[in-house]
Amino acid sequence: MSLFDTIRNTLVPVHKEGYIFVGAFFLGSLVLGWIWEPLFWVGLVLTLWCAYFFRDPERVTPQDDDLVVSPADGRVSMIQMVIPPEELRLSTEPMLRVSIFMNVFDVHINRAPVRGAVRQVVYREGQFLNAELDKASSDNERNSLVIDGPHGTIGVVQIAGLVARRILCWTVPGQVLGTGERFGLIRFGSRLDVYLPAGAEPRVAVGQRSIGGETVIAEYGSAKGPVISRRS
Repeated sequence: MSLFDTIRNTLVPVHKEGYIFVGAFFLGSLVLGWIWEPLFWVGLVLTLWCAYFFRDPERVTPQDDDLVVSPADGRVSMIQMVIPPEELRLSTEPMLRVSIFMNVFDVHINRAPVRGAVRQVVYREGQFLNAELDKASSDNERNSLVIDGPHGTIGVVQIAGLVARRILCWTVPGQVLGTGERFGLIRFGSRLDVYLPAGAEPRVAVGQRSIGGETVIAEYGSAKGPVISRRS
């Protein structure tokens, strides 16, 4: 393999939604360099960070209808039984919720946790509280997908945070998604909540790092119950 091929295979492509931001950061670097040359290098570092933020790596997704994969890269911040937001129209009874918190260094492409048809997409205005807070699920700006999956209807909620000011979703009602398929992104940090119907057992622990489209966060049809984890 040539050096060129090695570099090409190492670099991760930038999602098209990030092109305008990377271009703007680089233009700003040129302007700063014109004012004072050392500022150009500061701007260049920020430009590289912006490209890194919008990276869109390929993922290897397990194709098993009994598995629920993580919708995002990040840290598992909560695993709880809670009543889902009213706009999802899922249930008035508690459902298993797995929350994934994304910081500004995580991949921010969001992926479908299961395969299925999108029943509805609901956007709701709100605040921009710290996305790690429990009340962010009800108070913050958010965009929700309701997906009819193999084991029932699930909810996937994109939640804005302190820094995030723009939720993007290019999926529409009626669209059929495959497990791990890209459906949106959130600019500059936030959180994803997944609401799962009865029968799902969590396969991650709070504090664990997840990889969007690859890490199994829950499983159906297993008699072994929840997985016990420890830090070491």
